[in-house]
Amino acid sequence: MSAATLRALLGIDHPVVLAPFGGLSSIELTAAVSELGGLGSYGLYGYSPARIAETCEALHAATDRPFALNLWLPTGDEVRPGQGELDAVHAALAPFFAEVDAPVPPEPAAFLPEFTEQAEAALAAGPAVLSLVYGVPPAWLIERAHASGTVVIGTATTVAEAVALEAGGVDAVVATGSEAAGHRTSFLGRPEDSLVGTFALVPQVVDAVAIPVLAAGGIADRRGVAAAFALGASGVHVGTAFLATRQSAANDAHRAAIRSTPPEATVLTRAMSGRLARGARNRAVTAIEDAGAIAPFPAQNWLTGRFRSEAGRRGLGELQSLWLGQGAPLATRHEAAEVFTELRAGVPAA
Repeated sequence: MSAATLRALLGIDHPVVLAPFGGLSSIELTAAVSELGGLGSYGLYGYSPARIAETCEALHAATDRPFALNLWLPTGDEVRPGQGELDAVHAALAPFFAEVDAPVPPEPAAFLPEFTEQAEAALAAGPAVLSLVYGVPPAWLIERAHASGTVVIGTATTVAEAVALEAGGVDAVVATGSEAAGHRTSFLGRPEDSLVGTFALVPQVVDAVAIPVLAAGGIADRRGVAAAFALGASGVHVGTAFLATRQSAANDAHRAAIRSTPPEATVLTRAMSGRLARGARNRAVTAIEDAGAIAPFPAQNWLTGRFRSEAGRRGLGELQSLWLGQGAPLATRHEAAEVFTELRAGVPAA
């Protein structure tokens, strides 16, 4: 598939897609990438239907260009409040709550909104694209999206996952190499067993499916873009380079970590969320891993999120989730437009 095919499918001018950030998305960055001719994306992890509606209203007000909304599919192994004994985890995390002057919270009625309600709200907002992680979207969701003219993108960390997504009816697939920041969204095997690098993954996915493939993982400048197209990708899906810009919702401590963490110093950890994710090792990650204080997802994510959010407000990077990929040292630009211009320079001439 060519870049032209992807551009036509998504209604964009340039085959550059902003990766969605669960918890770190911003209206400003999403709209900026869309206005520049790419596809801005906004992560809706944990958003209630009402908040989804409000966010999409703001996005439509900020840009009349296509944008994507991103949702996490339930995998079936998510724990609910009351299903696990969390006392030991509470005890291990207590010093972090104390450090930000916050009480250890009682369990809520639910850790996450119901997915179906989130999906209904997202579809009602009329995005150009709905992207999903952690599985093959249910048939009803793809049918509803297509009926309203919304393109569906899935996310794969292995060739088998890409094949399953194509068979399930998605319109394009993101091939996410193990270099990528944030959560490893594997769904056919353990993420620890699905750590295929971008350079190996992308051409094999391109060979295995007939739909457009977006390359993700370690791409931060024109060289990475050119490499992705040489491997057969139809476009690129870029996270860390945009996360480092002032338009993202990352704070200064997070941006400093992006620019100072060498690739070999990134860590794959379950400490912050209960699911495997790549970021910078900090004091919180080390202490939680050393204590073995990791509850199942989403309990761990909800618990640590109570002190992480306050730490973020205070700029305490040692207590935050500092998600970043192995290409982080290449993320040297401060403006989204500068990042976009650099990435666009790597796209082959039509």
